[in-house]
Amino acid sequence: MRVPLRNMAGQTVGEVELRDDVFAVPVNDAVMHQALVRQRANARLGTVNTKTRSEVSGGGRKPWRQKGTSRARQGSIRAPHWKGGGVVFGPHPRSYEQKMPRKMRRLALRSALSVKAAEAHVVVLDQLSMEAPKTKEMVALLGRLAVDGTALILLHEPAFAVEQAASNLPQVKTLRTCSLNVADLLGYDYLIMPQAAVDAVHQHLGQAVEAAAGVAAGQ
Repeated sequence: MRVPLRNMAGQTVGEVELRDDVFAVPVNDAVMHQALVRQRANARLGTVNTKTRSEVSGGGRKPWRQKGTSRARQGSIRAPHWKGGGVVFGPHPRSYEQKMPRKMRRLALRSALSVKAAEAHVVVLDQLSMEAPKTKEMVALLGRLAVDGTALILLHEPAFAVEQAASNLPQVKTLRTCSLNVADLLGYDYLIMPQAAVDAVHQHLGQAVEAAAGVAAGQ
């Protein structure tokens, strides 16, 4: 797959090849869904907590004697059916972490990238840099690139000016290639990448590279 290579002025200066084993694989909706659910579950803190009857304060003595009061027998005023008592089957701190094989995680990323490429929403720049972190320059750049929706800017190396220029735009997010994830790929309309980021994605998600790594691990 070949897509136009543009400069920051919005002009086409050539073509760049997107590898078919990364940007043109059969889309696996089930794996993408599983990866998205896993990512959201792993982001949950799971710190909510309720106290049981052994943890609430008070209730150290029997509220009244067992017999002779014409009332139901009670052992503690902090039993679950009392106001201020302990909670039965309430939530406690836990981990919501889900595991997923590496090959499935990478397949989910390839599927999400393939969806973007099929929609012609992948924009590749020869380079992406700014002298000063000015938001209006980022807005002008998106206009020259004809990006009419939300955009995910994928960077391979730190670019302080670019990241700061996009930070004030709620419809734009910057992300490093090492943090590429399914939720951000599916959550934004356009994917904007400089040539260096494309090369990094090819190197990380290329099936030939992964197969070679698997053979080396098996040896």
